[in-house]
Amino acid sequence: MKKNMQNNGGLWTKNFIIINVINLLIYFSFQMLLPTLPIYVKKLGGTNSIIGLVTGIFVVSSVIIRPISGLLLDKLGRKKVFLVGLLIFILSIFSYSLLPFISVILIIRFIHGFGWGAVSTASSTIASDNIPKERFGEGMGYFSLTSSLAMAIAPVIGLSLISKYSFNVLFYVSTILAVLGFITTFKLKYRKIENKEQSIENKEQIKIKGSLYEKSSITPSIIVFFMAVTYGALTSFLPLYAAEKGIQNIGMFFTVYAAALFISRPFFGKIIDKLGFDYTIIPGLICIIVAMGLLSKASNMHMFLITAFIYGIGFGATQSSLQTMSMAGVPSERLGAANATFLTAFDCGIGLGSIILGLVSSNVGYSEMYLWAATSAVIAFILYFIIGRKRVTIVADEDGESHLNLSEKII
Repeated sequence: MKKNMQNNGGLWTKNFIIINVINLLIYFSFQMLLPTLPIYVKKLGGTNSIIGLVTGIFVVSSVIIRPISGLLLDKLGRKKVFLVGLLIFILSIFSYSLLPFISVILIIRFIHGFGWGAVSTASSTIASDNIPKERFGEGMGYFSLTSSLAMAIAPVIGLSLISKYSFNVLFYVSTILAVLGFITTFKLKYRKIENKEQSIENKEQIKIKGSLYEKSSITPSIIVFFMAVTYGALTSFLPLYAAEKGIQNIGMFFTVYAAALFISRPFFGKIIDKLGFDYTIIPGLICIIVAMGLLSKASNMHMFLITAFIYGIGFGATQSSLQTMSMAGVPSERLGAANATFLTAFDCGIGLGSIILGLVSSNVGYSEMYLWAATSAVIAFILYFIIGRKRVTIVADEDGESHLNLSEKII
């Protein structure tokens, strides 16, 4: 008989708080480098194509490692993958300060992506281990807030550090934050991995348990792929689009966007648990479509900020819901693979979206490009109705509280 390792107690356990703190430190370290590394490469003499390669090569390595990390998380345990990934992550960041050469930076960035892919997959899996199933949507919503908080604050601090001090100070601070996260991991208690293969007679079951991707997570992953295209359009081209419109201090866009995420994620997480995915994903995707349409017509800061808020609400509702869906009903020994499947699709959507929409923008301009991005969100919306809707029932627990119950059947 399978032993259920899922947390069935309260949500805010010591372990859940610790993994949230670690995730905040890791994402803070990561987000500080996002807007500053392109500037660093430019300072070293890199062209725009090289700057794009620095971003692209990071996505490639993280996509490669995620499914492998997911398999290892389920086979070797959470702790080993998490610690090794963090060590790679830390050494990569510190190496930026030691080797200021573009060719070496590209190699470091590729290795950095391996560390990031392993760490972010592991942290999500550890968090899911510690969330009660009846509060899973709410728990993942709160966990996602750590990355939202880092997204709102860290880029501003990173830009401030290179403005007042130097790039080396930036790399040192980013490294210290990651080291603090590494130290904090030793306070965690990890779910034990049991080797069940000896008790399984069916070879097909063994094959499934050892696969890199979780089959039941593919549907929400396909939907998030198309949704992530819009996020790639924002992160890659918004500053250039704003400059074209004469908008200064476009960093406020991401601050408002992160604030909207902060508001929406726990709110919609509770709605998932009480009412189901339709009440979060459908309005969320509508918000994203509307935001892309507004962005294509934006001409002043007010319009940009309104768009940021609407997009943040939509993204917060949809991304968290789809990630929850990707893990709903998945056996505990396959949560690593489920997270890897989802995050790989998310990364691919951002990377491929940036490349494709970059080609589109060079031919039709940024305004038209954001309408194309809206089309990708429309595809995600249609796919949700065709392949994504799960049968949802609301059941009452022993205390009379209602919560989400998912069947395996797809309607």
